[in-house]
Amino acid sequence: MEFDDVLRRRRMVRHYDDRPVDPGVVARVLAAGLRAPSAGFSQGYALLVLESVADRARFWEVTETRQETASWPAETKAGVMRAAVIAVTMSCKRVYLDRYAEPDKGWTDRDEARWPVPFWHIDTGMVALLMLLKAVDEGLGALFIGMQPEVIPSFRAAFGVPEDHDVVGVVCFGHEASAAPRRDLRSRRRETADVIHHGRWGA
Repeated sequence: MEFDDVLRRRRMVRHYDDRPVDPGVVARVLAAGLRAPSAGFSQGYALLVLESVADRARFWEVTETRQETASWPAETKAGVMRAAVIAVTMSCKRVYLDRYAEPDKGWTDRDEARWPVPFWHIDTGMVALLMLLKAVDEGLGALFIGMQPEVIPSFRAAFGVPEDHDVVGVVCFGHEASAAPRRDLRSRRRETADVIHHGRWGA
């Protein structure tokens, strides 16, 4: 698929059918995420990939009740939960602090104030975005959702996630349901001139 077509077709898909995703396709989507840039090539991100019916059911059991899905209509909730693959994206600040304490960087004080923004989270977000794009390229639907803070302890306990890895978001992907409703959000899209500023703000 041409890149412009991928960009045009990318949207948040909330209705999936029960078809499994070919393992080779899953591997390519995950590999695409690992092509994300990272500060100092630290690569302080990780993915927990859940594909079996049991693992996915366990994920929704420990995260769904007070998560974003609690506000979804029943049909939407069921549609999301049929996604064949769940990939939880996580960042690890320690990896970045370790990397930038090395001789070629020299931040041996490991002071977090040196970082203008938490690049460990930003880089992990780029992992998620590349996965979303690659899923579209493979003819799949994909969705990015957050995980509410109050359910994260249960999620960690259920899947053995280390305390030094922070959940950034969840990528769900699979085959879009053929009769999935589509929302027309064009009227809500901000004007380009309100977002892109050339030379001087508002010029």
